[in-house]
Amino acid sequence: MRRAISDGHHVLTVDKLTYAGSLKALAAAEKSASHQLLKADVGDGPAMSAAFKDFSPDFVLHLAAESHVDRSIDDPSPFIETNIRGTFVMLETAVRYWNNLSDVGRTQFRFVHVSTDEVFGSIVDGGMFDHRSPYAPNSPYAASKAAADHLARAWGRSYGLPVVVTNCSNNYGPYQHAEKLIPTVIRHALAGAPIPIYGNGLNVRDWLYVDDHAAGLLAAALRGTSSNTYLFGGRSDVTNLAITNLLCEILDTKRPLSSGKSYRHQIAFVKDRPGHDYRYAVDSSYAEHELGWRPLEILKSGLVRTIDWYLTNPEWLVQPQDLGRLGLARGIKNEKKQ
Repeated sequence: MRRAISDGHHVLTVDKLTYAGSLKALAAAEKSASHQLLKADVGDGPAMSAAFKDFSPDFVLHLAAESHVDRSIDDPSPFIETNIRGTFVMLETAVRYWNNLSDVGRTQFRFVHVSTDEVFGSIVDGGMFDHRSPYAPNSPYAASKAAADHLARAWGRSYGLPVVVTNCSNNYGPYQHAEKLIPTVIRHALAGAPIPIYGNGLNVRDWLYVDDHAAGLLAAALRGTSSNTYLFGGRSDVTNLAITNLLCEILDTKRPLSSGKSYRHQIAFVKDRPGHDYRYAVDSSYAEHELGWRPLEILKSGLVRTIDWYLTNPEWLVQPQDLGRLGLARGIKNEKKQ
């Protein structure tokens, strides 16, 4: 949204403003005459129809989703409702809107469905997901996003809607919700609390700086070919333990402990997530070739920028409530966070 405005686009943000939404994240955009906010649910058909009619978009970036894997394990129902039914409503609304555009408008319009690399499941060492990878989701979250991807493709094939599907690796950077890995590590480290690492910490994720992802999505909307899939990754696949150690190393420099110890001494291994995918790695070469996009931020400098932002904006590290350990699955005793 901020990137689109800075690039000269007029933007309508549709946000239900649930626990993960924040007006603080929209503060800078709200000062711009090029931005409007609509508090609404993407699953609300009449509200979405009115939004399309009133705003008359040239393209749609459909990012609305429940996204936290642990929450999906505890309660899949919001993920089914928002990620699947919400996508269905958006596609149906977009088809009706697109059918009433001029010939030029129909040609230029794009519906960009934003998804995740988790739909492809786990991958062995040495391999990478690409735009031809088969689907094998292993969590309720991943399954809900896989279903939404299939809906988007089907609406493109069956109804002619110019759909582009994108799948990205783990995003990081400013404004990220406190329950995600990197803000969690920073929050626990600064609080002097144990830094929780699932299992043995050797699960591998690829990390993509949020500004690079935003640039990729706009490239997909403006230059993407209908019915194509583009994968965006940061070419920065590391273990969860390695990225935690790197965060601790940066914090040792930025906010050294009075004891002289490293924040690494706070790392604590906890019960693993059920069905925890071992490795994700993304091959972005197709998107780079077709869209003229590439990730610009390398991992360490991106983490430095991220930590600097959180140190300047510590209110983003505060958990609104202590929910205990999420994602231990039904029937498994809940463990309170340390």
